[in-house]
Amino acid sequence: MIAYLEGTVFRKEEDRILLLVNHVGYEVMLPFFVMKTLDAAMIGDQLALFIYYHHTERQPAPILIGFNSEVEKAFFLEFISVEAIGPLKAVKALNYPISDIANAIETGNTTLLKNLKGIGARTAQKIIATLGGKMGKFASVPGEAYPESGSAEAFVEKVLDVLVEQLGHKTVEARQMITEALDRNQGITTPEQLFDEIYRGNMVKSLL
Repeated sequence: MIAYLEGTVFRKEEDRILLLVNHVGYEVMLPFFVMKTLDAAMIGDQLALFIYYHHTERQPAPILIGFNSEVEKAFFLEFISVEAIGPLKAVKALNYPISDIANAIETGNTTLLKNLKGIGARTAQKIIATLGGKMGKFASVPGEAYPESGSAEAFVEKVLDVLVEQLGHKTVEARQMITEALDRNQGITTPEQLFDEIYRGNMVKSLL
């Protein structure tokens, strides 16, 4: 079984890379939160990945899924322990940093979980029921922040702190406000734009 690969980036696609290791090319699928950290990686760059090896009777062709660290892989293993979430569904679903997902599970934030690709309300509840109380160790993952300083994920925690510490919102409520704002406007690139969208949404709700 393959558990770790170290080689050269030979090709990059939307959700996978081809990693050249000792003249052998390995196709490795990457969750979005991993792929996002590799935006700056160029063809020919050296890369090391921890691997989840997926092979079953129903899936005879082996599938390799890559992670930057053993912590990320450990989170993935917890996530696929939820009923009806297999490795391939999980790869597509994990489109937020794992610390955000872990916090959402611990706080019961179904709004964020329903924003994961392919995750509906019922599955979100299953995730919370199965993994609640187990996610504390994943709530703050070193080095997980995405590299672009202007990306929403890079400043969402700062906005969260202001909403909670300075404006008095509850953490769960604040996370829901942020998630809804980012869902309405995916072009947000600054904290100021995020605050504007949050309060624009609140004004609309107050008029309904």
